[in-house]
Amino acid sequence: MIISRTPLRMSFVGGGSDLPQFYREHGGAVLSTAIDKYIFVTANKKFDQGVRLSYSVTEEVDAIAKIEHRLARHSLQFLSMSGGIELTTVADIPSKGTGLGSSSSFAVGLLHVLHAFLGRFASAGQLATEACRIEIDLMGEPIGKQDQYAAAYGGFHLYEFKPDESVVVTPIIMPPQLKLDLQRRILMFYTGVTRSASAILSDQAKAITSNTDKINSMKRMVELTYHLRDELQSSRLDAFGEILHENWELKKTMAQGVSNPSIDAAYDAALNAGALGGKILGAGAGGFLIFYAPEDAHLAIESALAPMRRVPFAFDGVGSRIIFAG
Repeated sequence: MIISRTPLRMSFVGGGSDLPQFYREHGGAVLSTAIDKYIFVTANKKFDQGVRLSYSVTEEVDAIAKIEHRLARHSLQFLSMSGGIELTTVADIPSKGTGLGSSSSFAVGLLHVLHAFLGRFASAGQLATEACRIEIDLMGEPIGKQDQYAAAYGGFHLYEFKPDESVVVTPIIMPPQLKLDLQRRILMFYTGVTRSASAILSDQAKAITSNTDKINSMKRMVELTYHLRDELQSSRLDAFGEILHENWELKKTMAQGVSNPSIDAAYDAALNAGALGGKILGAGAGGFLIFYAPEDAHLAIESALAPMRRVPFAFDGVGSRIIFAG
């Protein structure tokens, strides 16, 4: 049996610039961190040459081509596997539509465990590249690259997406106490709504190829990514909320459906209770909201957003790992 553990991610600024429609022309950048919420994928040898796959449902087939789970089917085919394997997956957080990059974390974790099952080492760069290849090129998902890289590398990083398809991964270097202070000042709330990001991302991708205002807004979001990096590496947290807020205001203009009256009301309530900035994670319309606020305002913010549930988290310093092989 082999088990992979792959983190989910929390993206702060620059989201959307990792779409190929933007970075191939202008270059993109995203600043994000992995968090201690995980997807676990287990692989075990099957007695016969079929495939058994357990997620929210269980599939048992005699050929990979018959697997209904598209990501699993494409991943097994990508690695030229023929069967004889049982795969199971469990997640700490709902696996779709939460804005934490769960689909790409599953892709990375699945590839990791499959490579290990085949007796091969796979680097973080290889896992991220292969996950992008499967999700974007083979499956045609209208998504960017940030989630795959965040899942594979983990930690707190600036990801730069170059027009030539290369990705530069740079750690954000800051004192441990500053990182702990930042973690303590971020609150995460579950809206109770999950959604498909595809429609929002498709609209956004179209807009950033032809709409000058939206292109300029995305360029500003990329600038904010570097600005936030500089502030953090200079041990200055004061600007974090302000940068998060400006990024959110820009993000709402990028496509219809990013926000809605319920999310806007929750955001305003949090600001009135002491938050200095925030955003919806992922494409928008649901999932998780995060806010940056002084710790003495946290109880007031929780009360203002009730009954929305606060979800505790911690930053995670590593990416996808094989945690058991035996």
